[in-house]
Amino acid sequence: MSVDRTIRFLCALDGASTSRVLNLRQIARVHAQDPEHGQKPLFLSPVINTAFVLKHRIRPDENYLFGYSRASGTKLIIPFDPEDLRAGGRSLFIDQRGFLKNLSDAGNYGGDKLERDITVLRLLDAIPSLDPFLLREHLRNHEIEVAPCYFAISEGDQERMHQFAAGELSRLVQLASGSNSDGATGRMVSAMLSGQVTEKLEPLRMTLDLSVPDFREGAFSWRGFLYYKWAIQEFWPRVMDTLREIKAITPHGPVTAAQTASLAAAKRSIIEMVRDNSRHISKVLEIYDESFAGLVASGAPKTFREFLLSAPYMFLELGEKMGAISHIVTFWRYRFPKDRPAVIDADELGIIFQDFVGGFSQRTLEQSSPLGRPQVIQG
Repeated sequence: MSVDRTIRFLCALDGASTSRVLNLRQIARVHAQDPEHGQKPLFLSPVINTAFVLKHRIRPDENYLFGYSRASGTKLIIPFDPEDLRAGGRSLFIDQRGFLKNLSDAGNYGGDKLERDITVLRLLDAIPSLDPFLLREHLRNHEIEVAPCYFAISEGDQERMHQFAAGELSRLVQLASGSNSDGATGRMVSAMLSGQVTEKLEPLRMTLDLSVPDFREGAFSWRGFLYYKWAIQEFWPRVMDTLREIKAITPHGPVTAAQTASLAAAKRSIIEMVRDNSRHISKVLEIYDESFAGLVASGAPKTFREFLLSAPYMFLELGEKMGAISHIVTFWRYRFPKDRPAVIDADELGIIFQDFVGGFSQRTLEQSSPLGRPQVIQG
């Protein structure tokens, strides 16, 4: 395990989680008196359950850690001193060379706890972001039950998401079940959002002529598309506010000419990357909308069936891009609250900008669905 070089960034993140950073240390501190946190932990190792989990773009000098080429990975950072992040920490990528031994040593494992935690880590590595909604649904889909405190989803957000999904799916109810009642819609929405492919969704699976495994995987991605459609409507105004603040911010204290040029270039890169990735997100969501509209309008399932079969790949790309943008918005507001002046030196601002730029990566073909890259989303 290597000494991690992002400690200053973690110090700045001390009290927050984002879609790219799961701050288990803070969750443990806030919920220390919550019985469920102890009874249903995310990781059985107390050491790993107070670490940081980060989605991370693999740098050229990190490729040697893996036996194959990959664009992004999931990293564990374990602080040397949980009470003082400035002391540094050790880092470990999931499934890097020597992963099992290093994880076993770091987590002080005994018995069968290691196998269970490896399963959870690989599930986290398989999803494109650590957004709490996706994390919760993915774990549920694999029958991993953990305490609600790991998922910062308010009841209000859950209700708004449910209402949004009901509006999207109500048009399908009559096609799949022959009923357009509110009760039938509610049952289908609850089934779709529960993470379980049950008999309530069997008419839809049969309409789409999908095998149970294909429908289960496609349905998870479908839930992700529904969530992202809802989420982008909810947080897009905050994206624009954040970009305006990034463009306007100036560091305090001494700033060299090189730092001034570097920060200006980073600002341009962040704004351009958010713009370009937002366009890509809109394009992918349009593909979903068109295929879903065709299913509802014509009752012909072929186009939407093909969409669901390719949805896992598109969902991964969509999730990475949404996660990178969401991370910028969440971290920026945590670091610079609305009611306080934005005070930061040039070094720390450079580290934050470097993290933001590093969040945008292109998933390699080796990591994608075995179906390959759907040509429909090229360009």
